[in-house]
Amino acid sequence: MIYDYTITTGKGDELNLSDYKGKVILVVNTATGCGFTPQYAPIEQMYRDYHEQGLEILDIPCNQFGGQAPGSDEEIHEFCTMHFNTTFPQMKKADVNGENELPLYTYLKSQKEFEGFGNHEYKEALEKMFAEADPNWDKNPDIKWNFTKFVIDREGNVVARFEPTADMAEVEACVKALL
Repeated sequence: MIYDYTITTGKGDELNLSDYKGKVILVVNTATGCGFTPQYAPIEQMYRDYHEQGLEILDIPCNQFGGQAPGSDEEIHEFCTMHFNTTFPQMKKADVNGENELPLYTYLKSQKEFEGFGNHEYKEALEKMFAEADPNWDKNPDIKWNFTKFVIDREGNVVARFEPTADMAEVEACVKALL
């Protein structure tokens, strides 16, 4: 269960996810230099609109995709607050795939696998890039790119996975329905 995990905040403190029991949680691996970085704006808006109703956001910067999250945790935080006025807490930069992946991500991926990029304008380019590196890329649950989102309900169940190509209005609708 998600409440069995801990993660490290950007300030180096341990955060027990059991502290979020009864909350709706949006977990997202972020990057400051990505084509999807503007998603910080609607994520922040959701936080402002729904935090008082029980939404928590776990922003986990990750540098595994194109080196698009360079810099220290402090530099990433400064970028986000300066460019997107983020107020939700950021976690320590971490891996979401591979031998050093956060155990939280091992769990999340076991609950919701990759289901495709939908009809986004970047779909073909992403699929081509991944297919060249691994012909079976779409058969594994790995996080494919920055800004993959998982939504957890108030009981701790992983109810949805949204790829970075998903419409943010769909993500918001899912979150809102759980509040």
